[in-house]
Amino acid sequence: MARRTRAEMMDETRRKLVASARAAFAEKGFAGTSMDDLTAAVGLTRGALYHNFGDKTGLFAAVVDQIDAEMASRARGKADAEATVWEALLAEGSAYIEMALDPEVQRIVLRDGPAVLGDPAQWPSQNRCLDATRTALADLKAAGVLRPVDVEAASRLLNGAALNAALWVAACEDPAAMLPKAQEAFRMLAEGLLAEHTP
Repeated sequence: MARRTRAEMMDETRRKLVASARAAFAEKGFAGTSMDDLTAAVGLTRGALYHNFGDKTGLFAAVVDQIDAEMASRARGKADAEATVWEALLAEGSAYIEMALDPEVQRIVLRDGPAVLGDPAQWPSQNRCLDATRTALADLKAAGVLRPVDVEAASRLLNGAALNAALWVAACEDPAAMLPKAQEAFRMLAEGLLAEHTP
């Protein structure tokens, strides 16, 4: 059996810590999770955590980034099933909002995330979502589907609308009841970008 390289061992350590942290943060939340919760379950030391992530917040950021990337991929999957770029854009935003019903997403990304990491609009994962929205709107504008709107401004506002709708759904007393209202409002806001001749 070939000996693993140092890089492979470090990668395995990082993956173990992220997996352990993801389970702990989902169950106990950020504040309720201790350093020992994060390391003992996978037989690692605090030193391994500090070396790879700096501190508990750094590890939490890695977990949020992983989940947010999965959210973006799931939303993209919904978008890919649509026939037009416009419907794909709406499906992606609607799917992102719907993920606020997922208990793991709700607790880690939408509730603890902003409290621990600050403004979600500044997270690297949100910038990936923004890039996808920007590309879609640029294509739609070039095809004459949109009004003569600034693509950057529209992308940031539309992306922010989906994110804030998800944050709202996650925080309300009855998320399942609020979800269709949030999705409908998101769709209506987006439709304000359409050129008048577009159905």
